[in-house]
Amino acid sequence: MSTEENKVLVRRFLRAQNEGDMAALAKMMSPDFVDRSVLPGQGHTREDYIRGVAEDQAAFSDARLIIEDQVAEGDKVISRLTVRGAHDRGEFAGMAPTGTDVETTAITINRVAGGRIVEEWSEGGGMYELTQQRLEQELRERERIEEDLRVARRIQQALLPKELPRLDGWEVAPLYHPAREVGGDFYDFLPLEDGRVGLVIGDVSGKGIAAALVMANTQSILRAIARTSPAPGQLLAQANEVLWSYIPPNVFATCFCGVLDPDSGRLTYANAGHNPPCHRHRGDATELWATGMPLGLMPGMTYEEKEAVLAPGDGILFYSDGLVEAHNPEREMLGSPRLRSLLSQRAGRAAGAKALAASVMEALRRFTGEGWEQEDDITLVTLQRVSSRSETRAMNADSGAKTEPRLDRAEEPDLRTPRHRAGGAP
Repeated sequence: MSTEENKVLVRRFLRAQNEGDMAALAKMMSPDFVDRSVLPGQGHTREDYIRGVAEDQAAFSDARLIIEDQVAEGDKVISRLTVRGAHDRGEFAGMAPTGTDVETTAITINRVAGGRIVEEWSEGGGMYELTQQRLEQELRERERIEEDLRVARRIQQALLPKELPRLDGWEVAPLYHPAREVGGDFYDFLPLEDGRVGLVIGDVSGKGIAAALVMANTQSILRAIARTSPAPGQLLAQANEVLWSYIPPNVFATCFCGVLDPDSGRLTYANAGHNPPCHRHRGDATELWATGMPLGLMPGMTYEEKEAVLAPGDGILFYSDGLVEAHNPEREMLGSPRLRSLLSQRAGRAAGAKALAASVMEALRRFTGEGWEQEDDITLVTLQRVSSRSETRAMNADSGAKTEPRLDRAEEPDLRTPRHRAGGAP
């Protein structure tokens, strides 16, 4: 074939692409055609080339391919092209439709043998423009997601207790470290009749926004039920029925619920599959066990109730599994035995609730080492009995103070994600 015949063949080949005539393309291409300018992950055969043309046609409307110039020498034809179209139909190069008009230039080199096209080399600026659009689209989407997360973080922060129960002779200190911007852990303090107070700590399966949504619902349900069912076993049983009826399958919440009588130091508690709290008493730390299924897994569950009595100097650490399941560089977990050992070592020291929480987080830092990336939400609530009610009344009488119960303003919970070290600001 002459060079002019080769140019005519290539013009027909380009026109068939513009019109989406895949049958005509196949007839003009050699069975062993090779595309020499494929992108990573793309094939170079005739079938791959035709498939790519079909995908381009499906992604763009009003597509036009204009031959601006053409030169032929030997068995090769060089074409300078202008390509226009609206990216408004389908995905192209991994980018969703943008609705924008695209215009780019390209140069193709086609080799002809035996009246068919056997090879093609191509260069164009279209991918650069589309990549820029894709990056801008991703940036806008990321900014939208970050704003949604900021709003979700503010909402979740608003759901956590604003005030701590102020109980004469007692100290209470919460600490909250989500692994992401928002998390599935929660804690709460429920004012009850006769001066008693409910203490709740829980953990929703999963992480991120999905877990935070279930966490918010679970916390609201517990607050509503606590008004009529202050017994911890009944509270968990009724909350389980509500959650089972509407949360998605395989989503659940663990929850420990205790009711404290500050005068006697008696804590009545029930547990829905949560990590058992550690009771620190006279140089020893024991776990407060009670049986019960996590909330939302099965209907008709009952929850065992038990009691513990806290003497002056005793403390309880309520915590979520993100604490004991943290790993060190050797992939060993911190574990409940290490935690109980730490609490036992501190049992003889005069320290309040905040100091106890700080010592636990410091031990976690030492265990996990530098560069640790937090794997799960970590929540601590420490409860410390510093004196008996009679001792407190005597001290208040000596100082002329009244003993009316009151609430302390809670410190702002730490909602930051520790990026390099655990518990960046305990």
